[in-house]
Amino acid sequence: MEARGDPRGEPWIPLCIPDTGDEEAAAVAEVLRSGRLSDGPANREFEELFARYTGVRYAVSLNSCASALQLAMMAAGIRGEVVLPSFTFTATANAIVAAGATPVFADIERSTCCLSPDTVGAAVGPRTEAVVVVHYAGQMADMDPIREICSRKGLLLIEDSAQTLGGTYKGLHPGSFGTGCFSFYPTKNATTGEGGMLATNDAAMADKVRTMASHGIPRRVEGSAGSSVYAYADGKRPPWRREAVAAGFNFRMSSILAAVGIVQLRKLDAMNCARRRIADFYSASLPRDIFELPVEAPGRTHAFQMYTIKVKGISRDAFVSQMLSRNIGASVHYDPPVHRQPYYQDAIRSGRAIVSGPLDMTDQVAKSIVSLPIYPSMTQEQAYRVVRVAIECAKAAASPRYQRF
Repeated sequence: MEARGDPRGEPWIPLCIPDTGDEEAAAVAEVLRSGRLSDGPANREFEELFARYTGVRYAVSLNSCASALQLAMMAAGIRGEVVLPSFTFTATANAIVAAGATPVFADIERSTCCLSPDTVGAAVGPRTEAVVVVHYAGQMADMDPIREICSRKGLLLIEDSAQTLGGTYKGLHPGSFGTGCFSFYPTKNATTGEGGMLATNDAAMADKVRTMASHGIPRRVEGSAGSSVYAYADGKRPPWRREAVAAGFNFRMSSILAAVGIVQLRKLDAMNCARRRIADFYSASLPRDIFELPVEAPGRTHAFQMYTIKVKGISRDAFVSQMLSRNIGASVHYDPPVHRQPYYQDAIRSGRAIVSGPLDMTDQVAKSIVSLPIYPSMTQEQAYRVVRVAIECAKAAASPRYQRF
């Protein structure tokens, strides 16, 4: 791969590369030959494998994690206030708005960058109906106290698990505590290109989401001859009668993508082990006097969808700019946080969104966080170069001429 801006001519190291190959291509070809390109056997197999992997009873394949978040709230009839971190991708808040509810932004813990149980408790009010926890960068939030708050207050608990497939909390996977919503975007631990999954132990939730994701028409089941028919309670209506019971959407995942997901899920543990090897090398090699490194909280398994550091005493923007100029695909997740983005600034002013209190930690982390390249096929040589260049760029970013950033 050609060099971009590095005068030394060193090749580009991207932030992430999906680990796909001949197995995925063969799985796609098989679905294409079958003629079952939508809502077919590949979807059911992917859903069953996913449910078994995460230890939940039901999984529904969808076109995105954002759709899963929106449908989880709509299926539960959530229309009031929903507590969430502002330190997340905007899709988390957008899903709340799309469901007709009101986002209430709460603060995070510095060490994990996840929603703080203390601020959740402070943000819950008389109009609160749900809490959306965002498991950040591959590590789950502190779920026991958050689940206890939701149980005591009668709140729906939703886990935005877009970044944490393969991570655990006290041996349990995301989606074990509430309704889990997952992403298969190319940067995630397992990818289908685009796509999502909703995981739940609630049969009624799964059925409602499946119906809402398919135009509000009741779920499809396999006919005896392999054809698809629609299931009705009275069992008397002919298969061509497709009657909507709700104003739904087309949020389905194609069978082509589901086939890719099946292969990716079978490779997931091996890919996550490769991510951990890189993460362990970074943590052993990056100087802690310059960088605040990620921690793996007690009782948790970090999936390292991202490896994030916080810079100390230097301009973060100058540091990232220097890294990019040296052909290292560093990035930032997330700045600005959602409550400082234009749409939500206006929503806060008009009362359509709420800031529950000072979001000091969110603002601090947003100004210092950096994501370093990490992906399963990354070589030791590439990882070594990321560390070497990061140290050099940190020194350059400390120069007075970069303080304007």
